Amino acid sequence: MNEWMNNPAMKNLDPVKLQLIQMAASQTAGKSGRDLAPVLLALISNANKKGVRFSEDEISLILEVLKEGKPKEEQAQIDQTINMVRSLLKKKA
Repeated sequence: MNEWMNNPAMKNLDPVKLQLIQMAASQTAGKSGRDLAPVLLALISNANKKGVRFSEDEISLILEVLKEGKPKEEQAQIDQTINMVRSLLKKKA
């Protein structure tokens, strides 16, 4: 667990974004795919309130963090949930 912290992409990340990602990772520990959407939405919302915007690459990195250690079926469920979240975010933009 937390092997994602060693990801080279994390070293170049804004400290505020890293803190938000760490918070989301701790909130998702032990949760199923369906329970991740509210956490991801809260992460993005909290970031927006702080004037922080995640790039597509950073969002992909967050998704990898959220899927870490989960079974294949659950990872697929997470991907499905994320696609739904992304479509909702595009509608708001």
